[in-house]
Amino acid sequence: MSLKRVLVANRGEIAVRIIRACHEEGLAAVAVYSEPDRLAPHVRDADAAVLIGPAPSADSYLNIHKLIAAAKDTGCQAVHPGYGFLSERAAFAEACKDAGLTFVGPPAAAIKAMGDKTEARRRMQAAGVPVVPGTTTPLRDPVEARTEAKRLGYPVLLKAAAGGGGKGMRLVANDREVEAAFAAARREAQKAFGDGAVYVEKYLERPRHIEIQILADHRGRVVALGERECSIQRRHQKLIEESPSVAVSPALRRRLSEAATAAAGAVGYVSAGTIEFLLTPGGEFYFLEMNTRIQVEHPVTELVYGVDLVREQLRIAGGQAMRVHVAAGSGGQLHPRGHAIECRITAEDPFNDFLPATGVLEYLRVPSGPGIRWDGGVEAGNDVTLFYDPLLAKLLAWGETREVAIQRMRRALSELVIVGLPTSQPFHLRVMDDAEFLKGDIDIGYLERAGGRVLAAPSGPGLERAVAVAAAILADEQKGRTVGPSDGRTARSASPWVLEGRRLGLRDVE
Repeated sequence: MSLKRVLVANRGEIAVRIIRACHEEGLAAVAVYSEPDRLAPHVRDADAAVLIGPAPSADSYLNIHKLIAAAKDTGCQAVHPGYGFLSERAAFAEACKDAGLTFVGPPAAAIKAMGDKTEARRRMQAAGVPVVPGTTTPLRDPVEARTEAKRLGYPVLLKAAAGGGGKGMRLVANDREVEAAFAAARREAQKAFGDGAVYVEKYLERPRHIEIQILADHRGRVVALGERECSIQRRHQKLIEESPSVAVSPALRRRLSEAATAAAGAVGYVSAGTIEFLLTPGGEFYFLEMNTRIQVEHPVTELVYGVDLVREQLRIAGGQAMRVHVAAGSGGQLHPRGHAIECRITAEDPFNDFLPATGVLEYLRVPSGPGIRWDGGVEAGNDVTLFYDPLLAKLLAWGETREVAIQRMRRALSELVIVGLPTSQPFHLRVMDDAEFLKGDIDIGYLERAGGRVLAAPSGPGLERAVAVAAAILADEQKGRTVGPSDGRTARSASPWVLEGRRLGLRDVE
């Protein structure tokens, strides 16, 4: 199908990212928005925008009927789901197809196969992709869970069969914990995914979280675009990503890439997707899951491999061949150039257990300079609410080496100014100075070990001076102007000293 107009069925930074890609491909982009998002940047950046409902996601961004109607009413030929929301719902892909719309993503059958974790494990085993030892069918009851746990050997993980992101997951250390953990995992899985099925797999000690980006087109080509290191996590939610991984040699990268392309081929995959693996200290790797969508961290790969993944998604959806070419005998993979790091800037207070923060974004100064990329979805004056994911933007740094990338990220984080609510910025700054991170000595338990260092309350003789300098700059820049949105609201009256102190996590600046 020849595409001319695309509905972007998402919000925030990924909606802005997709709209930009559409325009670069010569396509018109239509935004959708809920009532609190009426002033969001993605609404203004699009060629047209459709109000789809009130704040709750179920009444707006998760309402398939409203999204399909918005696409049809505005003359769209395709729908891009972004990430989150409906992006991995086979029912949405099927609804688009039934409505005569092209779904910018994989076929519904592939989403369905890889969305069911036990089915995915069976498919991977059949394709020769190593999987973590465990069951390939849902557990019937705690008795079966205990039997399988004993067979595998403790500790084990009970995991939701229908989803990921750490929801419906419980670590079990012994027989006594099985029954309570099984019940808790089922309840959480049912609430999060509408399916309470759980399975069990062996718990691996200190693995890294390594994922391989793949692209596949309708002509049967599948290409691997290297790995991303995603081990710095909190409650199974990624915080910092980088590429390439210091733990992956060229030989291991080739093996991972071959496994990833085999995994994609096993389900007839088309479009961009990610195969996630756990990598042990000994160099063994195991299939974890497949994300059948564009990832939050996709820009890391774009900076290192020089491929615009979203534009490739649009081309593939329009029936064109991908523009990625690999050399013969390369195992279907590209080779990295330099190093890239991404920090997820979220509206969360890292010094208060990462609790979500809300409020008006009073002031925003975005960093720039060599090797810096800012993928943002907010601007000064926007309201940050609890209705949606706390991700505000992604800050990326590229350098010829990992050391240069870290230096640039440290500089960019220091230049970034966000006033009005706490964010994850100071956490990221501390990680950039942490000895374990600098050595690349990380795994999925990094934050549990390093938390005492990087999440301690801010202190030090230089902090007061930093607050004073930043406050003086803000006072001068904000003098005689308002930074509120276009509906006439103005910035709050809190002084720049107080606002900057809040940004840096000080408790006694009020």
